[in-house]
Amino acid sequence: MDVQSYLAKKEKLKSEAPVYRELCDDCVQPKFSCYCEHVKKFDPGMDVVILIHPIELRRRIATGRMSHLVLKNSYLIRGQDYSNNVLVNQLLQDPTRHCMMLYPGKNSANLSEMEAKEKATLVPEGKRLTLFVIDGTWATAVKTIRQSLNLQTIPRICFSPDKPSNFRVRKQPKDFCYSTIEAIHQTIELAGDVVGFDVNSRRHDDLLYVFEKMVERQIECAQSGEAKPRHLRYSRDLKRKLGLTGKVF
Repeated sequence: MDVQSYLAKKEKLKSEAPVYRELCDDCVQPKFSCYCEHVKKFDPGMDVVILIHPIELRRRIATGRMSHLVLKNSYLIRGQDYSNNVLVNQLLQDPTRHCMMLYPGKNSANLSEMEAKEKATLVPEGKRLTLFVIDGTWATAVKTIRQSLNLQTIPRICFSPDKPSNFRVRKQPKDFCYSTIEAIHQTIELAGDVVGFDVNSRRHDDLLYVFEKMVERQIECAQSGEAKPRHLRYSRDLKRKLGLTGKVF
């Protein structure tokens, strides 16, 4: 092969090589759509435990991860069957906590229908509300509950959505099916006063702020063509966080 042929072949291979996007280690977004600058941490007066399904954890647009970045004293725990998860069981057995699960159903206390006096009895005096939230599809959430024996006896709460979800970049089963971050926000809206959080401060709106900024940026990228599919490059730390190395954190 002569030099010209070699150089031509080299350029051809270079042009066909995958185009990689560097991902932020925290929000797992490509650099151009990183939303970390919009994250404003606050303490909601409760500890939120986000149980994220492995498939959901690998999604770039995972609002459970986003919630974890915003909420102080929150946990992000990967898994599907939490029966023998050490951290989950430690939280459930902690005598200083009152654990509840945000999960809709006939056995759930509906915050939207409760009077203030009734809400006040939800959390025993001197206990820290620890709210478990499953982050995944409806199908994976149901499966998680069925498999995780330790989660089945936790008291459950829910709410009645008063407006459609704003998750315009990801298809929801129904208009009033909220994303994880929207559901956590609404729970704080309805139960924040019970745990000493000043709802009138509107600090919990910081959850919706970063969520809406992410949605707007995703729409802008789709319209401009900036969001065309590319190969993703995961750092070593990010692989570990997402469970791509086989390790559970």
